[in-house]
Amino acid sequence: MKKTITAPRRPSGFNEYLPPEQIEFNRLLDIIRGTYEKYGYSPIDTPDLELSEVLLAKGGGETEQQIYRFERGKNDLSLRFDLTVPLARYAAEHEGQLVFPFRRYHIGKVHRAERAQAGRFREFYQCDIDVIGSESSIIDAEFPAAINEIFERFGFGEFTIRINNRMVLNGFFEGIGLASVSAEVLRVIDKMEKIAPGELVTELEKVGLNSEQVEKVLAFTEISGTNDEVLDSLDALTIDNEMFCEGVAKLRQLVASLRAMSVPETRFKIDLKIARGLDYYTGTVYETILNDLPGVGSVCSGGRYDDLAGNYTNTKLTGVGISIGLSRLFYKLLEAGVIKSAQQSLAKVIIMLLDETAIPKALEAASQLRAAGVATIMHTEPGSIKKKFRYADRMGCRYVVVIGENELATGVLSIKDMQTGETREAPLNDLATLSLR
Repeated sequence: MKKTITAPRRPSGFNEYLPPEQIEFNRLLDIIRGTYEKYGYSPIDTPDLELSEVLLAKGGGETEQQIYRFERGKNDLSLRFDLTVPLARYAAEHEGQLVFPFRRYHIGKVHRAERAQAGRFREFYQCDIDVIGSESSIIDAEFPAAINEIFERFGFGEFTIRINNRMVLNGFFEGIGLASVSAEVLRVIDKMEKIAPGELVTELEKVGLNSEQVEKVLAFTEISGTNDEVLDSLDALTIDNEMFCEGVAKLRQLVASLRAMSVPETRFKIDLKIARGLDYYTGTVYETILNDLPGVGSVCSGGRYDDLAGNYTNTKLTGVGISIGLSRLFYKLLEAGVIKSAQQSLAKVIIMLLDETAIPKALEAASQLRAAGVATIMHTEPGSIKKKFRYADRMGCRYVVVIGENELATGVLSIKDMQTGETREAPLNDLATLSLR
C-alpha cells in the first residue's frame, strides 16, 4: 500500500524562520527584554486565550471581525489580538495585589484574523511596556529613552522618535471652534501622510470644517523646526484654551526630561502631525521611524491614556505605554537586506572526533567548555576531515577543536579559528582556560 504524503505547509499569515534568522530574531528580542528590565519593568505573561466576553468587553467594530473565536464545551474563547486588553483585565483582576504605579513589560504573540499580506501577519510578536497608575510627565520621557537605547543597540542606522500630545491637538481644535468634531479631525490628521493634499482637504470638509478652519488646521500641522522652535511657535499662537496650554507645558517638560537623560536631540522631535487615531489616547503620543527606511513606517508607537481598565473596574487606572511590533519590523529589515545572518547555531566551538578511542576525552573536553559557559557541539559523524570542516563552516562556529589518535598521544590539541584561519595549541586537560567565547 502506497504511503500518503501530506504536503508540509503553513497556514497563510503564520511565519517561521530558519535557524540563522531565528538566532537574529532572538538577539533583537533579548535586547528589548534586557532594556525593559534595565528600566525596572516587571515581566508578566497572560494566556493566549481569553474569555470572549472579557476580551470583547468594549465590543463592536472591526475588532470582532479580526479575532479567532471558538467554543469549547461551555466556554466561548478568543485568541488575544493585542497585549493591551489582556493588561487591562490583568490589572483589574489583580488590582489588590499589584504595587502602583505598576510597571510591566509583556513580550508575546498575538493573533488577528485579517487578510495576510507582505509584512502583515495573522500571528506576530508584540513587545510592550506600560506604567499604570502614574500621571507624571517625567514617566512619559522614559519611553523615548528606552526606545533610543533599544534601536541604538539594534544597529540599523539612525531613527527618529516623533512625539506629540493629544491635549495640544484637542485644545487647538477647541480653540478654533472644532470641539464637537475633534475626534474626527484627529483621525484625518493621523492619515494625512498617506493621502494626497487634495484628499486631505476633502476629508476635512466632509467632517464639517469650513475653508478657514481647514486652512488653520493645515497650517498648524505644518509647524516645524527644532523642538524649541516648535514650542515657541505653539506659544505664539496665543490659543486661549486651558487644555492646549497644559499640553504645551507637558511637551516642554518631556523635551527637558529627555535632554536630562542624554537622549540625542537628533533622535526625537515634536511633530504635530502625529495623532495616533485610537480614541483612548489622551496625552503624549509616540511614533518611531527608521530614517534610512521610511517605507517601513512606524516601528514603535504608543501613548498616554486616561482609563485603561474601565470595562473591568470602577478604579480609574491611567497609564502610558509603547509597543514594538517585532515581527513586522524583522520582516521589513529582512526584505530590505539589512539583516544578514548565516550562523546556524549559537555554539562557539565544535569538537571534531577523528577516532573512536578519543570519545571519552572528547566528551570530557566538551564538558569542560560547557561548564566554563562556552556553547559547544560534539561532531561525531563519519567522513573526511575536509567534510567535517565544511560542516563547521556552515554552522558558523568560531573554533574547531580536533581530537584524534595523535592528540591523545601528545596530550596537545589543535584549535583552529575559522574567522582568522589561525591555529593554536592547548593542553588536552586545560581547554577551558582558553578564551573561546
